[in-house]
Amino acid sequence: MADKAILCVVTSAAEVAGFPRATGYWLGELTHAYDIFAAAGYHMDIVSPQGGAPPCDRKSLTPRDRANRAFLADPAKQAWLNATLTPAQIDPQRYQAIYYVGGHGAMADLAYDAALAALAAAIYADGGVVAAVCHGVAGLLPIQLASGAPLIAGQTVTGFTNQEEALLRLTKRVPYLLEDALRERGAHYRKRLPFMPHVQVSERIVSGQNPQSARGTARAVVKLLETMPVAVTTG
Repeated sequence: MADKAILCVVTSAAEVAGFPRATGYWLGELTHAYDIFAAAGYHMDIVSPQGGAPPCDRKSLTPRDRANRAFLADPAKQAWLNATLTPAQIDPQRYQAIYYVGGHGAMADLAYDAALAALAAAIYADGGVVAAVCHGVAGLLPIQLASGAPLIAGQTVTGFTNQEEALLRLTKRVPYLLEDALRERGAHYRKRLPFMPHVQVSERIVSGQNPQSARGTARAVVKLLETMPVAVTTG
């Protein structure tokens, strides 16, 4: 496992069956975590199911968000984002953690992507951290342990709530409700008030409830990594 490296995951899906508009990844869930990881000295690579420039949910382009403004104004960060790698290009042994960014697009592809799930399973099996925020938690659904059991079975997790979907009037416009899907995989689901920051840490799994939880999720990942033993390679 490489020292100080985190793999970020974003959706390639701009369309979700039944959804009323184009979607994609949620920008703040990437930029807020990016700043936390970078400040802690972590190198980041970014991957998506299809590679290349991923679709951004236009509703996440909030001009008042300082982290978003700085990220969008930085040519190097834009080049990094618009050249996402494919799962086939990733060596999971390079990373201490994998972080799934949300956005409704994640429900359409990250929730079913076997290649990404295998990468996350390998990182976890190697002693790494698996993290996700908001709808990015859908990316945890297909991850399996070597035994074949779901990664999240018996673990305490959070993610975008049924109530939050209802408040956005999207309950009948999403292909499934993430809260229900997590429970169906055997997770112990926990939540707090709608659109308030909430993070769960369960062993080496970190999850955030909503976009407001991105910074907290990233801080929890960094704290967890800093308390883990560092692998020493001998030649």
